[in-house]
Amino acid sequence: MTKISPTDAYEIVAGRGPAGLILLCDHASNAVPPEYGDLGLPAAQFDRHIAYDIGARELTLGLADRLGAPAVLSCFSRLLIDPNRGLDDPTLIMRISDGAAVPGNAQVDEAERQRRIARFHAPYHRAVAEAIRAVEVLGVVPLVVSIHSFTPSWRGWPRPWHVGILWDRDETIATAMIRGFAAQGDLVVGDNEPYHGALEGDTLNTHGTVPGRPHALIEVRQDLIAAKTGVDEWVGRVARVIEPIMNDLRRDPDLQRRSRP
Repeated sequence: MTKISPTDAYEIVAGRGPAGLILLCDHASNAVPPEYGDLGLPAAQFDRHIAYDIGARELTLGLADRLGAPAVLSCFSRLLIDPNRGLDDPTLIMRISDGAAVPGNAQVDEAERQRRIARFHAPYHRAVAEAIRAVEVLGVVPLVVSIHSFTPSWRGWPRPWHVGILWDRDETIATAMIRGFAAQGDLVVGDNEPYHGALEGDTLNTHGTVPGRPHALIEVRQDLIAAKTGVDEWVGRVARVIEPIMNDLRRDPDLQRRSRP
């Protein structure tokens, strides 16, 4: 577990020019500020997926560097509050996560809930909104891509996918990504697997679906990006999928508009 300063809710990576792409990483960190201690959990729990998405930060940073894209990454553990949940979602602050009781969340009242929203959740989403606006003021409709990772199995059931693409009402970008990964020839690609992309109030619903921006969520199986060699491989794999989509968006403004409700 990494300790963070009281003001660190997000990390910004500046882009290198008008890429038209914004990368997000909601579950980049397993950090909690000092006053929350360890939330009553053993240190080993912060190495699990319940605390953060293993490998997702490194993959996001690698993609930002390769593609010259700006990125916004969270700097706090999802155990503290989950930035990829709407404010009315009952899993916003988890009392039990994948079998692990979280003592530090057991007695969270409304006042503490609002403190965590104001200190972590809201600043992160403001940073995402500001990053998007910084591109849109240039007359560019950005492609918003959120990077996550998932466990190889869930409650004893193996997950065969190497990568999954999540989407809600607009499949335009998701379909292109699914085809792009499938064309690599050696991947099992999930279409709204291992999760469904329809989650009211989550990050892409808020910043992609509702405002009608082109978007998709990429889930990479965490054992494939747990080490640097895997991250490097997947930076290449994901970039090879995103780059032609970006070219299509630049050539065809109507493709951007098709993502609008």
